[in-house]
Amino acid sequence: MNFKKSLILAAASAMFALGTAASASAETTWQDHHPRRVEVNHRLERQDMRINREYREGKIGYWRMRYEHAEDHRIALQERFDARFDHSHITRGEDARLNHEENNVNRQIDAR
Repeated sequence: MNFKKSLILAAASAMFALGTAASASAETTWQDHHPRRVEVNHRLERQDMRINREYREGKIGYWRMRYEHAEDHRIALQERFDARFDHSHITRGEDARLNHEENNVNRQIDAR
């Protein structure tokens, strides 16, 4: 009976230790501050501010603002998705594609 309790206790503590180590390593491998990610995310923030400013100034309507914010949100989700598969980095090709998509949104803002 004592052996069973010791075995269960050892198994439980091993599972706890593995769970703690896995969560600690997950926190250290995910980098929000990789240079390419910073560039893409900073540009998205500036575009969002620009969309809001143009809406406040009456240059674009409500639905146009919503559409452009949705486009920016889709690009942000794509950036996060890409980063998941490369140890929280985005490759040069992914960066180029995301910048191309941001350029398209930028042209839509200017197209009025």
